Amino acid sequence: MVAYEFYWRDEIKGIKLIGILPERRKDPERVTKKSVMNWVKQMLGDEIDVSNIFFVQVTVDKNTGEIF
Repeated sequence: MVAYEFYWRDEIKGIKLIGILPERRKDPERVTKKSVMNWVKQMLGDEIDVSNIFFVQVTVDKNTGEIF
């Protein structure tokens, strides 16, 4: 299963993991960097500064939950 790890870049505390969201869209053509960032804005709210947020696409093993 594809998922995204979202990180927040803080000048003082460094990089912090915000959370992990699974990809649920069936059509891979709909998945773009902009659409993923819009998704996190919906989850965290519009007042969040997304210029300090980045994501990493990962694969999660459905049986073990291990992240690759």
